[in-house]
Amino acid sequence: MSPLPQQPASDVVDHLLTGAIDLDCRTGPSLQARHFSHDFAAEEAAAAGMAAVAFRDDFYPTTPVAAILEKAVYADLPLRLLSGVVLNNYVGGLNPYAVEHELKLGGRIIWMPTISAANHLRMAYRDTQDGPAMRPREALSVIDARGAITGPVREILEIIAEHDAVLASGHLHISEILPLFQAARTAGVTRMLVNQPLHRAGATLADIAELARDGAFIELTAAAFIEGPDRRHAPGLLTSVAAAAGPSRIVFSSGLGQTRNLKPVEGLRALTRLCLQHGVPEEDMAVMLSRNAAQLVGIAPER
Repeated sequence: MSPLPQQPASDVVDHLLTGAIDLDCRTGPSLQARHFSHDFAAEEAAAAGMAAVAFRDDFYPTTPVAAILEKAVYADLPLRLLSGVVLNNYVGGLNPYAVEHELKLGGRIIWMPTISAANHLRMAYRDTQDGPAMRPREALSVIDARGAITGPVREILEIIAEHDAVLASGHLHISEILPLFQAARTAGVTRMLVNQPLHRAGATLADIAELARDGAFIELTAAAFIEGPDRRHAPGLLTSVAAAAGPSRIVFSSGLGQTRNLKPVEGLRALTRLCLQHGVPEEDMAVMLSRNAAQLVGIAPER
């Protein structure tokens, strides 16, 4: 096997991170150990020249925190703070009230269940770091026993469409994501994001290509590919997924903030270096780090 080329120069990586957007920043406060809180994450992202970060927590809505930081604390920072809610048990599960409230407050992303998803719980025996000890979770699915999208989920999709917000798949299985996104398109949702398509969703490259053709963006996280305890895939799989979806449909996020891993900006730097070493063109990296996410959430791209 031929060796990988030398690591790219730091100034190349720094340039690519300018204008980048992280749609999966896992900072605190949280019930899980974090490197730092949301305010320090914002400062690090701004120092790197990034355009936006989205705060995500599996246990609470992040929009009130983001709104206070953006309007009162960091009003002068050239950085957008994005937010939303994950529809786990802790906000009432697949709860239209939680969705409506979050979007009216200014949230942009509605994540389907993650650690409360039935699919996640079926896989949880593999996870040694699956969160703090809490009361047993109720397994959540977007489809009923007949495979049809449930009534509350259809109502949620209508609310997302009304607010022109982002529907993210969370930790649903591909057998749920495909009918969910079909129902979302019917409801008028135009912004869709597939989280962790390989590990959690169990999607094939053919599934990924289909989702991309139908207008969804495919999110790949630094946590899943760079060296560390949460690494799920060989780095070479990055290029396979990018080829299946096409660079115009890939979004790179960190998925980081946990103390066991690199910090979010460090992780994005590591992911950028890894991609460049594997031959991903710089112009494609700029699209996948910034332009696609800007299009998805509806903000003007930096480049």
